[in-house]
Amino acid sequence: MKNTEALKRVEQELKKCVKCGACRAHCPAFSVFGKEPSTARGKIALCQHLLKGDITLDDATYAALSKCLLCGNCVDKCPNNVPTDEIVMVAREALAKQRGLTTFHAAVGRVIQNRSLMKFGAAAGRILGPLFFRKVPETSGLRLRFPLPFIGGKRHIPLLTKKPFLERHPEVIPGEPGKPRIVFFVGCMTNFCYPQIGEAALALFRHLGCTVIIPKGQQCCGLPGMSGGDLDTVRDLAEKNLIELERYEADYIMSACATCGGALHKFYPNLIGKRHPDLAARLKAIADKTVDASQLLHKLGLNPEETGGGREVKITYHDPCHLKTRAITSQPRELLRATPGVDLAEMEGADLCCGLGGTFNVYHYESSMKINAVKSAAIIRTGAEAVATGCPGCMMQLSDGLKQNGSAIKVIHTLEVLARKLRS
Repeated sequence: MKNTEALKRVEQELKKCVKCGACRAHCPAFSVFGKEPSTARGKIALCQHLLKGDITLDDATYAALSKCLLCGNCVDKCPNNVPTDEIVMVAREALAKQRGLTTFHAAVGRVIQNRSLMKFGAAAGRILGPLFFRKVPETSGLRLRFPLPFIGGKRHIPLLTKKPFLERHPEVIPGEPGKPRIVFFVGCMTNFCYPQIGEAALALFRHLGCTVIIPKGQQCCGLPGMSGGDLDTVRDLAEKNLIELERYEADYIMSACATCGGALHKFYPNLIGKRHPDLAARLKAIADKTVDASQLLHKLGLNPEETGGGREVKITYHDPCHLKTRAITSQPRELLRATPGVDLAEMEGADLCCGLGGTFNVYHYESSMKINAVKSAAIIRTGAEAVATGCPGCMMQLSDGLKQNGSAIKVIHTLEVLARKLRS
């Protein structure tokens, strides 16, 4: 059947699942829906029955496949290393081929493929924001005045920056001879919402004497398209990003966004590379060079005593799923503990998903916030003044949850803590 052609690419991976159910205990979707189709095992069974022709890509199948945050926790804990997150993306591609993209994902695809359109939208949002949003008292961010499609009336969202990060600096910022050359993959959230993350990254790597290259033509990593099954758009974005990332000789490709890093390091070679063999070697070369900012700072021997500091502050740390599943957990903690003035308080369940999950947060917002409620409660119990993390998407979700719980705890990026002295 034509609508299962995409699934045939992962047929062998599906056979690895022995239906042991280990995934259930680690699945944030199952924690709120409590039904078998929301688990990794359930989705794999659905895909196997689709390939056999026992069932069709109907509304019930669509609903089940939408209940996944693509966090990778099931993959991380699976004894057989079944790549359920990739399987779900391929299954969603099959759905998109049969039913067409949803209105939301079609719009997302148009925006993320066009940097000029994205920039225009951000500028328009900044200008028209006061009509639709009100500023949240005593905290940064905005709150809707009334519900809008795909946003709803409860959500808090970050302010859009007046000047995107990619427009603030030259493409090449020379460092010291013999020091590493780093290509900085900025990401959309850092570029348009949290430019302070980019400024902190730039300050830290310049402090280490590195040459920092910020390709101006870099695009969205494409994960919003992946989560909706729009792998054609992701392929186009991957090819555009390849051209930009290959333009300069570099030792590392660095991202300060767990999601972007996960896309370049894992999903590009595993999803797009296997689907397009002509790009496979190039995507693998990029993946091999891709590192998270905290991972690279730790490797290069950053001394936080030289860059951090300031008044005493109690901080807790949240593990982004796309760092945890890449085993990047100890490095940010070691850097934070070594920072003068930082009292790092571990929260219970620091490695639990915050509930964002890209489009999961759009289509299942209430469930997303139920997952987040566990995280917010754990943060509040630490008595911390701030929670640090390594993902701008997590920052937005954590901030939303804390504000809805009446908390004034600040949400900051790990790099902002490490660069306090450099940016004061």
